[in-house]
Amino acid sequence: MKSLLYVFLGGGLGSLFRFLLSKFLTTSKSGFPWSTLLANFVGCLMIGILLGWAVKNNNLRSDLYLLLAVGFCGGLTTFSTFSLEGLSFLRSGDYLIFISYSLASILGGVAFVGLGHYLFRLANS
Repeated sequence: MKSLLYVFLGGGLGSLFRFLLSKFLTTSKSGFPWSTLLANFVGCLMIGILLGWAVKNNNLRSDLYLLLAVGFCGGLTTFSTFSLEGLSFLRSGDYLIFISYSLASILGGVAFVGLGHYLFRLANS
């Protein structure tokens, strides 16, 4: 039951952070959703760092990992929003924005998870 509370609290905080990002970063004139992309990149970088920490310390089920990786990063990253924005671009015929946003999100997300994990390993070697 305690695990559920940690995930719940972290998810709420991550969602709040994502909401604040969307308020402070406006969408560009082309309609490119920078705040969603940034939220996903920050979440990917953070979860990469947390993964490195959890693997090194055998803490994949710890309260801190549940709070931050599962909860906060899960609430912060926005696959459903990303998908909704992608569908909107397709429906409006903005195919170039759809392709660039999709590629940037997927490739950037994987790169930031890798970077986070690498930075953690570098800092702990």
